[in-house]
Amino acid sequence: MRFQIYRYDPESGQKPWMQEYELETRPGMMLRDALLKIKEQDETLVFRHSCGEGVCGSDALNINGTNALGCLTPVAELKEPVVVRPVPGMPVIRDLVVDMDQFFEHYRAVKPYLIVDDPEPEVEYRQTPQEREKLDGLYECILCGCCTTQCPSFWWNPDKFRGPAALLQAYRFMADSRDQAMAQRLEELDGPYRLFRCHTIMNCVNVCPKGLNPTEAINNIKKLMVKEMF
Repeated sequence: MRFQIYRYDPESGQKPWMQEYELETRPGMMLRDALLKIKEQDETLVFRHSCGEGVCGSDALNINGTNALGCLTPVAELKEPVVVRPVPGMPVIRDLVVDMDQFFEHYRAVKPYLIVDDPEPEVEYRQTPQEREKLDGLYECILCGCCTTQCPSFWWNPDKFRGPAALLQAYRFMADSRDQAMAQRLEELDGPYRLFRCHTIMNCVNVCPKGLNPTEAINNIKKLMVKEMF
């Protein structure tokens, strides 16, 4: 099977280039496994990976033009040559590794934790089953960045638009019956860029490896903003 892989080494002084590799694949092989085999041929190839089970989210890649996790992508389903690039819209550190600082800066900015003003309960914060059910489809994000780095609004405003992943997390805590910072969270997202740069393109929904729907979460925040602030 033929692969074309993006290569870049800033210390070499060379411009980025696409390097071709050929590999004998096996049934059931995932792209992450193929990259590990290619690295046995060329140990200079650099990419992130860890669990290999779609849990850690570290091996997000742009594969034949679409973001996905290498560990969940069967090579048998890919058209040749398989073109593998770093996820778009982020500075490349080397080969397939990008700098995720901007992504996590937006994530931290939405305060992805419970904010409670009441005194701490003696045992635990309680929810009804119905209140807990509202968090389904929100808490499962693994922060791989596939959604945010496939979003044109993020490419155009990477330092201003929070991006689908961070906004999904923002709504996860707005929807949580235990959180008491709704007004603060909405105020933080007010303005023309942080939330309203989303134009419902829905690339984020199409590429999420967990099947989540950041666009729906963003629309729910917009509805809350209209209801609570105007």
